[in-house]
Amino acid sequence: KGFLAYCVLKVCAHEPKYTSDIIRRLSEAELVVVEGTIYPLLSRLQKDGLLAHEWQESEQGPPRKYYRLTDFGQEVTEHITKKITELNTTLKKL
Repeated sequence: KGFLAYCVLKVCAHEPKYTSDIIRRLSEAELVVVEGTIYPLLSRLQKDGLLAHEWQESEQGPPRKYYRLTDFGQEVTEHITKKITELNTTLKKL
């Protein structure tokens, strides 16, 4: 459960992402996620102050909501990345 949130934060780390871009990137990494799962997660990450959104005009219809990391989200992502690296090192030793 928490791992998916971390993956979404990683996807949004470098530039704002539209929801379908997030889903596509996760799928490319072999994480199967459906819209019914991703929308509540994005909402929770926003509520927790890890993501923010901005509206951008679209050539294909109404404006789209793009998600990006907040400064706090960046800090949390860096911390989790460090912990995952440490865990991976420990697992390799075992």
